[in-house]
Amino acid sequence: MPSAREALLDSALSALSTLPWTAVRMVDVAARAGVSRQTLYNEFGSKDGLARALIRRAADSYLADVEQTLGSVRARGEGPAELARCTVRAARANVLVMALITGVWGEDLPRPGEPPEGRRADAAPPTATELLTLVRDRAVAALQGGPQPRDPAELELSCEIALRLAVSYALVPSPAPELSARNPTAGDRSHR
Repeated sequence: MPSAREALLDSALSALSTLPWTAVRMVDVAARAGVSRQTLYNEFGSKDGLARALIRRAADSYLADVEQTLGSVRARGEGPAELARCTVRAARANVLVMALITGVWGEDLPRPGEPPEGRRADAAPPTATELLTLVRDRAVAALQGGPQPRDPAELELSCEIALRLAVSYALVPSPAPELSARNPTAGDRSHR
């Protein structure tokens, strides 16, 4: 059973899938999570605190996916290509990850903000540049000792290129049928 915090974050993400962030009400998030509104405010302090935590969780989830992907591909030497695939999948699966890696925050999304002074709060999420730099550096560290030793500068450049291509593909997916067939919504986004 998820903790109250996780239930609240799940509830907020669920609400965000059907409503713009400005229309998401704290009372509805609490009710959907099965906790009191006071519990919600005790946990996050405000709607901005809930937004920060929701965005932070999306960033942490993406980083965990990257770590898992890198761990499974290191032995095969497919790191940069799998890093790109992982990034595109994460961006397509979660609008907050898409916003985090591109820096493009739509009007319907919560915005990352600075935590209030003097209050325990979730740390502000990383900027797109910070997040992608962190992912690139983790990829280089994880792939450094793979089966085919590579020049560290070359590996860093390969990971950087893979991430930049992934971000561009997430923003403007290919209309090619064989690629769009893997994700039925990919074609829809490219024609908006």
